[in-house]
Amino acid sequence: MSAAKGKTASKARPPKRGTPDFQLLILTLLFVGFGLLMVFSSSSSLTLASEKYSNNAFFFVKKQLVWAVLGSFIMFVVMNIHYSKFKKWYAPIFVITLVLLLFVATTEGINGAKSWMSIGTLGIQPTELAKLSIILYLAALITKKGERLRDLRTGYIPVMIIVGIVAGLIMLQPDLGSCMILVATSGLIIYAGGASMKHIMGSIGLLILGVALVWGAKTAIDSLSPHTEKAEIKQDYRQGRIEAFLDPAKDASGTGYHIMQSLIALGEGGTQGSGFGKSIQKLHYLPYPYTDFIFSVIGEELGFVGTALFLLLYLYFIWRGILISLRCTDPFGTLVGIGIMGLIAIQAFINIGGVTNTIPLTGVTLPFISYGGSSLLVTMLCMGIMLSISRETNRPAKEEVVKSVTTVRQVRNNRSAGTRAR
Repeated sequence: MSAAKGKTASKARPPKRGTPDFQLLILTLLFVGFGLLMVFSSSSSLTLASEKYSNNAFFFVKKQLVWAVLGSFIMFVVMNIHYSKFKKWYAPIFVITLVLLLFVATTEGINGAKSWMSIGTLGIQPTELAKLSIILYLAALITKKGERLRDLRTGYIPVMIIVGIVAGLIMLQPDLGSCMILVATSGLIIYAGGASMKHIMGSIGLLILGVALVWGAKTAIDSLSPHTEKAEIKQDYRQGRIEAFLDPAKDASGTGYHIMQSLIALGEGGTQGSGFGKSIQKLHYLPYPYTDFIFSVIGEELGFVGTALFLLLYLYFIWRGILISLRCTDPFGTLVGIGIMGLIAIQAFINIGGVTNTIPLTGVTLPFISYGGSSLLVTMLCMGIMLSISRETNRPAKEEVVKSVTTVRQVRNNRSAGTRAR
């Protein structure tokens, strides 16, 4: 009777979702809070001294706080939606992204780039949404194809065409940094999805060849353009980035100026740093210290010790997310999780690598930390999906424990019933 009651009770109870991974949740909120502090520190002196920002020291941090609150709300909502829903929603999200990318390509550029669209007083970057939409699209497509992904004609090429279309639209802006992030993240998902390494290496070779041909063709067109002065500026700008990477001190007041100021900031930080809010390089030396070069301000104000602690927490955060993704029994959840954590890791590497002169400077934000509403909002949406995946990965373990306990009780009950019958 007791065994029968146990079976009836277990059947009556619907399967419960597990709790979200609290380590991942707490680290996310800590990074957002730290980002708000660093945006204030890196921008307050500039905005206080400028009439353009109404002499308001809180100009940027107030805007970032609004995005942080909105992003947190979205993260908690999405965390309670089963991640598998995005397997049904990926197509409309992807179509909306393509429409937005096409729209910004036709708008008037800001600082030479067509990356922004305005909704009222808010500036939106569709490129940020494109990073998430390509993750969802590839995860759904690869899951659907399964082993057919290893077939070049019917599996691999259609996937690469999708990546090429989105990357091409981003390059029309042009936004090389975001294009690199998107292509690298896509490559990681495709590799994790089981694509042939031979096909992946071939794609990398074709990509390098294609970039070289496009770069050469654009340089030739610019040189033949009637607007020779404009063409020369563009060409010098591209060459300057490479020259600054190879030897920033060669032209410290010209092409290498930004990198040199960033390296000076990191060097001035020393072991313990100059202290919160006491950076000198943010005072009209570093360009946009609250966005692209915010890591340089962190290095100067917190020093080696504070920067190392920040990087260790960042690495643990990424490792934790990857571990959750690998524990997911659903291939779609695994690929989405790896894509999201790979996106954050790759973008952080490109930002930090650029300001430390490890790689050529491209100008991308540091996830969670840099000022930027679109970036923060999409990143927190991504974390909502990650936390939803973590809830699902926690559930099987709990159910397995319940099953084990129930089985042990049933065995004991059966044994005791048999002993009594004897």
